[in-house]
Amino acid sequence: METILRASYLEQLKNFRDKQVIKVITGIRRCGKSTLLNQFQQYLIQEGVRQDQMIAINFEDIDNEPLCEYHAFHQYIKERLHPTQMTYIFCDEIQNVPSFQKAIDSLYVKPNVDIYITGSNAQMLSQELATLLSGRYVEIKMLPLSFKEYVSAMPGKALSECYMDYVRFGSFPYTLALDRQPELITDYLQSLFSTIVLKDVVVRNKIQDPKMLDGVIRYMFDNIGNMASTKSIADTMTSNARKIDTRTVERYLSTLEEAFVLYSASRFDIRGKQHLKTLGKYYGVDPGLRMALLGGRKYDRGRILENIVYLELLRRHKNVFVGKWDNMEVDFVCIEPSGLTYYQVADTTKDDDTLRRELKPLLSIRDSYPKYLLTLDDDPEIDYDGIRKVNVLRWLVF
Repeated sequence: METILRASYLEQLKNFRDKQVIKVITGIRRCGKSTLLNQFQQYLIQEGVRQDQMIAINFEDIDNEPLCEYHAFHQYIKERLHPTQMTYIFCDEIQNVPSFQKAIDSLYVKPNVDIYITGSNAQMLSQELATLLSGRYVEIKMLPLSFKEYVSAMPGKALSECYMDYVRFGSFPYTLALDRQPELITDYLQSLFSTIVLKDVVVRNKIQDPKMLDGVIRYMFDNIGNMASTKSIADTMTSNARKIDTRTVERYLSTLEEAFVLYSASRFDIRGKQHLKTLGKYYGVDPGLRMALLGGRKYDRGRILENIVYLELLRRHKNVFVGKWDNMEVDFVCIEPSGLTYYQVADTTKDDDTLRRELKPLLSIRDSYPKYLLTLDDDPEIDYDGIRKVNVLRWLVF
């Protein structure tokens, strides 16, 4: 399989090259973090950096298990630092080294050192890194393949066909190597899911009831894009003979976010310009993972499309919220220093009633910020009183 260039993430690494901050790349397992490090190393070589100026360790490789003790890791790196030139240090899946932050902090203060690390659990940042390295690192949040990156691997193929594959097989890079073979891809995704849940959720967080956790995950994937509270989730699961309390639901959701399985979008009151603490939404990291867990019977075009748009907005805008305008909902509000951007997402608005319903919240907001209606309708772009209706597939590859 030809390696897909992760251009936007690679550009971020280039911009931070030789800057005195630790570059921390986070994201779900197998989303492409190791490949990104390899691509950056190839870039450095093209820029004239020699091999003896680079040290790379993958802490999931059993050959490197002796280095999973932070003193040994530190000593190994220290002995290989270039005496006069910049040394580039790459540490993959650093969370496998207990107290790694002590070694990283010691290396950080040495001259001519540029450090890049990856991790598959956000808790690594909130606890291990933040305690000792606060203010000394920048986080690059990585997702699996965007639709644009996915399409780049299928030259000449129609966008609509690429999209159906993207929804069915998902965005993890290795699925492309399985050549659209449904059984192999489903087996791979289910195996990947089991690894993520076991290593990054159950073991790390000492979960006592993995079956209940599995039930929560399947429930959340089945309800992506729905307003949710821990109480409503607990009540629904309990009514389905899976008794669980709100505190346990809250803990499970938190660990799933830390492992990048789920992403939460909180609500934003557009009129009052304030963040709301209740009734946010959750989205899954990958449509193929959802399909592998729930099967085709749970296929919902509208909600899957909304999930894909949400992840793309995270890539482009970072700060993405569910909008509230009086008693109406705007699917997404993106907040930047320059202002707001509003998005409604619908499978189709060919029906006049559906079109009016989707436009109503945006038409009610009388400011001059950009407003978009994204649909799968294969129509030319249309303007409704300042609201741009755009084909979502063309928007995704723009």
